[in-house]
Amino acid sequence: MMNDIQMKRWAGGVLLLSALLASAGCSLTPDYAKPDLGLPSAFKEAPLSPQDAGTWKTAVPSEQLARGEWWAVFDDATLNDLEAQAMAANQNIAAAAARVKEARGLLQAARSGFFPTLDGGFGPTREKVSSASLGLTQDQSTAPLTLWRAQASVSYEVDLFGRVAANAAASKADVEQSEALFRSVLLALQADVAENYYTLRELDAEADVFTQTVALREQSLKLVQHRFDDGDVSELDLAQSKSELATARADALGVARLRAASEHSLAVLLGRTPAQFSMAANPLEAVDVTVPAGLPSSLLERRPDIAAAERAMAAANSRIGIARAAYFPSLSLTGAGGFESSTLGELFNWSSRVFLLGPLAGTALTIPIFDGGARSGNLANARAQYEEDVANYRQQVLVAFQEVEDNLSNLRLLEDQVKQQDQAVAASSRAAQLSQTQYTEGTVTYLNVIDALRTVLQARRASVQLVGAQMVSRVDLIRALGGGWEGSPIVQVDPAASIAPKVVAR
Repeated sequence: MMNDIQMKRWAGGVLLLSALLASAGCSLTPDYAKPDLGLPSAFKEAPLSPQDAGTWKTAVPSEQLARGEWWAVFDDATLNDLEAQAMAANQNIAAAAARVKEARGLLQAARSGFFPTLDGGFGPTREKVSSASLGLTQDQSTAPLTLWRAQASVSYEVDLFGRVAANAAASKADVEQSEALFRSVLLALQADVAENYYTLRELDAEADVFTQTVALREQSLKLVQHRFDDGDVSELDLAQSKSELATARADALGVARLRAASEHSLAVLLGRTPAQFSMAANPLEAVDVTVPAGLPSSLLERRPDIAAAERAMAAANSRIGIARAAYFPSLSLTGAGGFESSTLGELFNWSSRVFLLGPLAGTALTIPIFDGGARSGNLANARAQYEEDVANYRQQVLVAFQEVEDNLSNLRLLEDQVKQQDQAVAASSRAAQLSQTQYTEGTVTYLNVIDALRTVLQARRASVQLVGAQMVSRVDLIRALGGGWEGSPIVQVDPAASIAPKVVAR
């Protein structure tokens, strides 16, 4: 039976515990809200029509939607196959998927704070109890004894001021950030594969131009050689003709060198060594593909890097709550129970049972008093980290809009540039024909022929390079838009389960 003093202590402890438990769940985390960005209603380089101008909508987070098979818009079976190979074997994707698993593991550990921990133990201890603890006089002593114990202990931290909840919320935001970064790496891989593929084909087209140029200059050399043998021209013309042929062959080898490097780069993107991959020559031709830019607000929904920056901001906001909670008391409930005996044979007898409960018997209620400024420093750090993440988020949005506008303007101007260059190719080819005819008739020197042939080569090569730039800019625009657009298929990707995606039609 308890005496009056013990009863009062017990009642006081119960009241204190009740008051603390009543305040449990009080969150010190600031209310989270995304910063106002002041988005435009349309892209500068792709203004909306009057009927679409009023359809601006508030962004709805959809970064968790996997990017679509946007490369299918190019209707290229080879590209489709390369994209599938890259997503199945690329090592950057594997590393990003592992980072998602790491974040999910940390989230699981953070959520464990909502539950008690249970431990068990078994073994002997040698101890001697003091005389005073047993109420004996100083001249009385106690003998040391060996005690065998088999017991379980349980402990639980009451989340009085939301520290555990804030930690779990921060970890959850970290997981979402890792998932968004995974999708960002995935999108970058898809775009890099497409860009390398079209760069490779553009170099094939350049090589084709040089093949035709070398063939024409070989024919020209034969003509000059024949006229030199007949004494119609000087050796200077012959030397110039040989020089132009050798230069064309050297330039062709330079294109071949660039192609080899591009093929090696594509092999690594596919998760292979360069020796394990080769692609047959396939000169690039102009493709008429239109990429819809959509509404500016949808850019925030689809860009995974923007989603990652926003989740980092949310995690930092939750960590402010963790730093604030350090100023307030923490309460840990502890208890232990089991069996204790001086002999192993009697350990599990019913009379050997023992238990210990807290916090009334211990010091589980911890009240911070002085720490030399550690808590204030941690709180200042958490707030500064949040401010940094807000600035990073705003900057990422600005960069995203710049990338979209850049590629929209590139495509708009490249379209006109390609048309002008086609006219330049046609005009230079006609000029080369006329100069060759006039040289044969002896009305112009061979220098005129050389200048005309060089102009044709430059014009044709520039035309091929512009077509390649168009394809790369289309890919870059899709990358800047977050991959895909309304109406394109969605790819479901779980980084923790499988790297290879599965396509689901909208």
